[in-house]
Amino acid sequence: MLKLYGFSVSNYYNMVKLALLEKGLPFEEVPFYAGQTAQAIRVSPRGKVPVLGVEQGFINETSVILEYIEQTQGGPSLLPSDPFQRAQVLALCREIELYIELPARACFAEAFFGMPVAEAIKEKSKAELLLGIAALGRHAKFAPYVAGDSFSIADLYFMYSVNLACAVGEKLFGLDLLAELPTAKALLERLHALPNAQRVAADREAAMPAFMAMIAAKK
Repeated sequence: MLKLYGFSVSNYYNMVKLALLEKGLPFEEVPFYAGQTAQAIRVSPRGKVPVLGVEQGFINETSVILEYIEQTQGGPSLLPSDPFQRAQVLALCREIELYIELPARACFAEAFFGMPVAEAIKEKSKAELLLGIAALGRHAKFAPYVAGDSFSIADLYFMYSVNLACAVGEKLFGLDLLAELPTAKALLERLHALPNAQRVAADREAAMPAFMAMIAAKK
């Protein structure tokens, strides 16, 4: 059986978890926190989550895990078979990660954990977020899903990265990042209303107190 290592508060962990659920695959969740302990780096070379445990060993990096699942497991396809269309989906994933997730993540400490972030970093993040959202609006279709007519890996990135970026935009900058993209905003709401997404969200909420306590202990 596949084993998913990580914790339910991680957005990248939840991308993989929802992919497994949507494909109807049996898997075991193994609690695992990022770090540089001997146990952590035995499972993940950089001590990061998520990690997928398979018969041959461990697979790290979310994008690689998702492609591995697509290539080796059954269930509904989350990537198009046509090479060009597949490339479009994967490009959207990378654009969301690099141009929306990463700028937002630079401000997570202040937005979610009450730890101040330098004004210069916040201003840079704000500018990059606006550029990233504009690029998403040009490339994505939202017709009705991010990449077109079917649910794909791009929707996983959209759900679990753009939602955090939107929270950063609202909390720190008073911005509605999807104000000019009503179809994107409506899609985000529909995706999070999926039964499996609600299960993931419930698990996240249940795990949040322990996670926040761990963060507080590290301050």
